[in-house]
Amino acid sequence: MKIFAQSLCAAVAAAFLCVGTAQAADTSSTVSKNMIQKEELTLTQEWDKVFPQSDKVNHSKVTFVNRYGVTLAADLYIPKNAKGKMAAIAVSGPFGAVKEQSSGLYAQTLAERGFLTIAFDPSFTGESGGHPRYVASPDINTEDFSAAVDYLSTREDVDPQKIGILGICGWGGMALNAAAIDTRIKATVASTMYDMSRVNARGYFDAMDADARYDLRKQLNAQRTEDYKNGSYALAGGVVDPLPSDAPQFVKDYYAYYKTPRGYHKRSLNSNGGWNKTSSLSFMNMPLLTYADEIRSAVLVIHGEKAHSRYFSEDAFKKLKGDNKELMIIPGASHTDLYDQMDVIPFDKIEAFYKQYLN
Repeated sequence: MKIFAQSLCAAVAAAFLCVGTAQAADTSSTVSKNMIQKEELTLTQEWDKVFPQSDKVNHSKVTFVNRYGVTLAADLYIPKNAKGKMAAIAVSGPFGAVKEQSSGLYAQTLAERGFLTIAFDPSFTGESGGHPRYVASPDINTEDFSAAVDYLSTREDVDPQKIGILGICGWGGMALNAAAIDTRIKATVASTMYDMSRVNARGYFDAMDADARYDLRKQLNAQRTEDYKNGSYALAGGVVDPLPSDAPQFVKDYYAYYKTPRGYHKRSLNSNGGWNKTSSLSFMNMPLLTYADEIRSAVLVIHGEKAHSRYFSEDAFKKLKGDNKELMIIPGASHTDLYDQMDVIPFDKIEAFYKQYLN
C-alpha cells in the first residue's frame, strides 16, 4: 500500500510537470492573470476604537491579501522609538467582532510592551474586503492568520523568525488551527477560546445529538435556497436586544460588551445584524482542531474560571503535546472579562510568553 501511495504521488507530480511544460510558452499571460491583486478598500482615518489611543505607540492602517484573494484591513501598532527588526504578533477576534474592539486593545497593549503588532478584520467583515459580506469559514479564516504572517514576514522592520499570533474567542480556535498548519508561527496565544466547529456541530456542552444536527442542516440548507431565491443573504442577528430578563448570564455578559458604550461598534457583527444565517454550515463537518496535537511551536491557552466557554480551552489543551504548552485559568473571570478588563487580562504573562518564544 505504501509503495502504491508513493507511485500515485509520483504520477500526480509528473502530470503537473507535464502540464507546466506544455504551457511554458504561454507563461507571460498566465502569470499576469495569477498575480496577487489588492482590492481598493476605503479605510476610516479617524480613531474610532472603543479604547483610548496610546501615546506610547505609532498607529497606522495597512492592508494585505490572503490566499483566496481577499484584501484584509489591519491596524498597525509600532512602539515609538522602535529600532531594528522586531518580534511581531498578529491579533484577531472575537468571533463577530472587529479590530476596533478587543483585538485592537490587545494589539496596542502588546505594542506598548515592545512588539510590532497588527489587529486585523477577518475576511468578509469590518473594513476587510471579500463578498458576500458577513460569512465565516474555518478554512478562509484560518488562512487569514497565515496571510497576516505573509505580510509581517516581508516587512523590513520584522524578524521573520519571530512571529506569533493571538486569537480571541472564536479566533482562538482559528489561531490553533493556523499554528497546526503554518510552521512560520513560533508562538500562539488563545484567549477565552471557542471551538467554533464544536459549538456549531454539537451545541453548547455537546447537547445536540445526530437528529438535532440533521434538523439544523435541513433548516440551514432550506435557508440557502431562500437566500438564492431572494438574491440576498439573511442575517442571523447579533447579540439579542432587548435583553430578556431570563437570559443566561453569559448572554448578559455579551450584551454588556457589544450593546453598550463599553464595546459597541458600528461595524461589529455582534453589535448589529450578526453573521449570515448559513455561516454555521461550513463549521458543522470541518473540525478545526483535528491536528492540534501536531503543533510543535509554543502555545499559551488562557481562560476565565467562571466562563461558560471554559471547557473549549481545557479540551483543546488536552490535545496539545510538548513541554512548551501551557493552560492558564484566571480566577473569577468570565468569558468577556478577557475581552477588555485590563486588571483581568494577564498581559504580564502574555508578554513573558512571547519574549521567551520569540527570542
